[in-house]
Amino acid sequence: MAPSFGGERGGLDAMAKTRTTTKKPACEDCFFARNLLCALSVDEPCPTFRPDSPDGLRPPQQLRFAFRQERRTQAAWAFPSANEQAALHAR
Repeated sequence: MAPSFGGERGGLDAMAKTRTTTKKPACEDCFFARNLLCALSVDEPCPTFRPDSPDGLRPPQQLRFAFRQERRTQAAWAFPSANEQAALHAR
């Protein structure tokens, strides 16, 4: 008998059922195929697949840029000034 994973929560079967299913891309849903711009004769989606939408061809959504807060206004370590260097080497 195969081992059961998950115990009280229902295991792998429950996890597979709760996972959302997304529609797999198909050539019929591609912008290029619907507008007769596809030059490939394959039945599976190619790497250039772009979903067709009423807005037309849109670039894929990119991640938002998050600015970091400034950490310090002064450096943690700085070179000694000319006077401090002269004092160190005058001994």
